[in-house]
Amino acid sequence: MMPQAFQERLFPCLEEVARHYKTPFHVYDEDGIRQTCREMKGLLGQVSKYRNFFAVKALPNPAIMKIVLDEGFGFDCSSVPELTLARNAGAKPDEIMFTSNNTSSLEYSWAMMNGGCILNLDDLSFVPKVPKMPELICFRYNPGPLRGGNEIIGEPEEAKYGVRDDQIVEAYRQARERGARRFGLHTMICSNQRDYTYMLVTVGMILGVAKRLKDELGIEVEFVNIGGGFGIPYKPTDETFNLQAFAEEAKLVFDEFEQDNGWRPELFTECGRYVTGPHGVLVTSVINRMDKYLQFVGVDACMSALMRPALYDAYHHIYVPGHEDRPLETVNVVGSLCENNDQFAKQRTLPVTREGDLLVIANTGAHGLAMGFNYNGRKRTKELLRRTDETFELIRREERDEDLFATLSFGYNNTFKPTRA
Repeated sequence: MMPQAFQERLFPCLEEVARHYKTPFHVYDEDGIRQTCREMKGLLGQVSKYRNFFAVKALPNPAIMKIVLDEGFGFDCSSVPELTLARNAGAKPDEIMFTSNNTSSLEYSWAMMNGGCILNLDDLSFVPKVPKMPELICFRYNPGPLRGGNEIIGEPEEAKYGVRDDQIVEAYRQARERGARRFGLHTMICSNQRDYTYMLVTVGMILGVAKRLKDELGIEVEFVNIGGGFGIPYKPTDETFNLQAFAEEAKLVFDEFEQDNGWRPELFTECGRYVTGPHGVLVTSVINRMDKYLQFVGVDACMSALMRPALYDAYHHIYVPGHEDRPLETVNVVGSLCENNDQFAKQRTLPVTREGDLLVIANTGAHGLAMGFNYNGRKRTKELLRRTDETFELIRREERDEDLFATLSFGYNNTFKPTRA
């Protein structure tokens, strides 16, 4: 769902903004993003010394990244380009966590350039593949059948992420043998979890692993990172993640751990969706109304701008600003790709729309344009940012034909004939 405050800031001027920039476009709300960052710092900072490492994969745009960095957050990166974005945004080495999977030695070399970062290894076999073991190292823990997952990441024992429970102590032993002297501990086993008690169990789980490392190796981890996974309401009936209750109860768990064990790790998270997801929308125009076996509303965006409905059968709420008082109808809202799953909504009840009307598709501030692609030669759309001074800024232009064709034009001979041909 779209926050009411964002609606009040955007809807009165939306038609004027759309005339100026032309649809389709994603637009993000700086006020909402900053408010969420401050709420997280204020509440979770009471649990322990706290930092969120914003998941760059959620919204990899420098303008957004500079906002969250300004609010005191770091970055969670999973690729070399994401590392480059984080460094160019101004992040220091201790403000970047590199949490990749199926990672090459070359990527680890890149990660350790320019002062390095917090390296978070995803598998026991990666320990010898790190070219030079840094002083500080972290591992991603996968509890396997000890915990249940959800529909996005799946069950932990079926996931490709993380070190097995029976390998986790050995992973730290090997890292220490290679020269690591400082340690952190990470896990992430769910996505878009709106039940705060699930995340509370995760806190207890990861602190339990921290105790094992202390008991068996004498290692006191400096931080525990419980990952992202804080959920947001997509449907009107969805509950919100109770951050205040989570913080209050997590503090008690940390208090007990410190009393029993004599040290208190810092608390890290790597939330992306929770930070920016509700504060972004996709604005698109109705270009066709089609009477087939079902009623279809065709818009000028397609799933190259938002593929979550096609990939996860995800619900994204749709608004028809200024026309809420029209009669209702049941329609499918579709794009123009030659794929039948290019549908933003199926059998959705909406006010009757006409060609030229604007539709606002909510919760695209995370995993929206970031998951885009170019099938059918459809180009990814532009991104706007509504600044706190009420101006709108173009922070990514739309793709053009020459962008699509750039990798096809080399300008030099690029042939090779094997000697055994």
